[in-house]
Amino acid sequence: MYEAILGDWPREALSVFFVIYIALALFAAYATGTAMAKTWHGRVEVVFYCVLLGLANRFLIYALFGGELLSVAGFVVDTAILIATGLIAYRIWQVRMLSSQYPWLYERTGPFSVREKQEA
Repeated sequence: MYEAILGDWPREALSVFFVIYIALALFAAYATGTAMAKTWHGRVEVVFYCVLLGLANRFLIYALFGGELLSVAGFVVDTAILIATGLIAYRIWQVRMLSSQYPWLYERTGPFSVREKQEA
């Protein structure tokens, strides 16, 4: 499983990989989701930019750690995690913006949901 996802590179680099992956890639995916929500773009654009981040992440693994560049399984796993992170950030910020910019229409019911205010 390890070799299928990360390619053929030393296990000692695993901790460095996670630091780079968490510090760079996941932060970039979170920032992408946040930016798309703040500018009222759609979810499709979040997915598109996270796929590009997945390609960049695969290249960094290849260039910095000598990993396999064309690892399909590694790309799919990395990109799926980045897309999930981006979409979670997108929804959190979208809910935050809906409830703060339109308080007469929406009220926040949780970190991922809003509802229309009921007339009294």
